[in-house]
Amino acid sequence: MNDKFFDLKKEKQDRMINAALKIFAINGYKHASTDDIVAEAGISKGLLFHYFGSKLGLYTFLHDYSVRFMKLELTTGVPSSADDYFEIRKQIEFAKMQVLKNYPHMQQFLDRCSTENVKEALMAIESQRSVIQDVYAMLKNQADRSLFVDQVSFEKLDAMLDYTINGLMCAHFDDDSFHPEMLYEETVSYLDMMKQISYKKSRFA
Repeated sequence: MNDKFFDLKKEKQDRMINAALKIFAINGYKHASTDDIVAEAGISKGLLFHYFGSKLGLYTFLHDYSVRFMKLELTTGVPSSADDYFEIRKQIEFAKMQVLKNYPHMQQFLDRCSTENVKEALMAIESQRSVIQDVYAMLKNQADRSLFVDQVSFEKLDAMLDYTINGLMCAHFDDDSFHPEMLYEETVSYLDMMKQISYKKSRFA
């Protein structure tokens, strides 16, 4: 991590991090402009390069920071004793909501990194590229699959909810009045609906 950067006041750190997250998330590594990042952050380009050296240095720092931050929120937000799949997913989404309150574009940035195709960017983040997906898999695998009705494929249901939740996030970001709490509440409504039709009736007795 970048010790010099963390000597800055927290407000300035977060302003720079959020500006970079937004520009990289929207444009990807290749088309992200440091000019746009410094304009968004309200700092000079000289200051940006003082702390990160290059666009690649900034991108690498940002990915490492995001992985560490998101992993901590997820692993502390979902107890190891949890075995209800839909409750686990709610806890995951609650942890993500807490992240988005501080860093609105962090999840989008990580999603964009997972599909990155620029060689130098890929090589810089390769060792950590699957960390968050591995955390999601570990948490979901705590679920007791015997609770599901026989007709439900756990893998297909999980994939369908991933697509739905990602779609909801994209739709909310298209709205200028984005609020993490509103996204969380809508996501929970979908999870509750799917729980009603996916679990054996004895679960609700």
